[in-house]
Amino acid sequence: MNNDPIGIFDSGVGGTSIWKEIQKLMPNEDTLYLADSKNAPYGEKSAGEILQLSIKNTEYLLDEGCKTIVVACNTATTNAINYLRENYRVPFIGIEPAIKPAALQSRSKTVGILATKGTLSSQLFHSTAEMHAKGIKIMEREGVGLVPLIEQGKTDSKEMLNLLQTYIRPMLDDGIDYLVLGCTHYPYLVPVLKELLPANVQIIDSGEAVAKQTKAVLAKNDLINPSQIPGRHRFYTNVEPDVLIDFLKDNEAFYSVQQRDF
Repeated sequence: MNNDPIGIFDSGVGGTSIWKEIQKLMPNEDTLYLADSKNAPYGEKSAGEILQLSIKNTEYLLDEGCKTIVVACNTATTNAINYLRENYRVPFIGIEPAIKPAALQSRSKTVGILATKGTLSSQLFHSTAEMHAKGIKIMEREGVGLVPLIEQGKTDSKEMLNLLQTYIRPMLDDGIDYLVLGCTHYPYLVPVLKELLPANVQIIDSGEAVAKQTKAVLAKNDLINPSQIPGRHRFYTNVEPDVLIDFLKDNEAFYSVQQRDF
């Protein structure tokens, strides 16, 4: 199993931000990435729908022989990770908004979180916030409309800028000094966000931490690939692959992109 790929799924292209961190940390591991763009965004679906989509993606990756699965979607993690861990034998790595490091480092004691409705309304999110953000004012904002624009490749469009200004301005008025990105699509908005945020506001996401956790889980389960050959990476999407290809174009790893029905 050590030579089998790491499976990764997300509601579209956003989880490639996680894949890039995993590939950078473990360049000799093979990966298989599912971009479920046909059903994006997950954050606006019911908990039951999110669970069924997560099961579908998991079983597809298992059928392809994946040795572990990274749920590279905050919404899917917060709504489905417990079920997946209880019902499938491979290790699962989930993603949660990086509330803990933001809360620990905040000087203003006010932290902004930009995430989807599915994440912000989940029990896992609230329990995490209660555990790690005592004494911290949490400013939650739903990023309605952001994921569809990213899925269309419109990260630097005027429409995107206007939406982000609407979401960020109230947080700045309340004095945030950290902005937590609670969706794996959102790291692709960092260049635009840096234009909108003052220098004292730090942006934080979970990508690097997830990659480190993935490596730790593989090591714990004796699943590290011992090969010194650079990994091969397959990306499957269930819509036209142009936008996904565009998000990968600057990466030097060996990869292929295919449109598939899943």
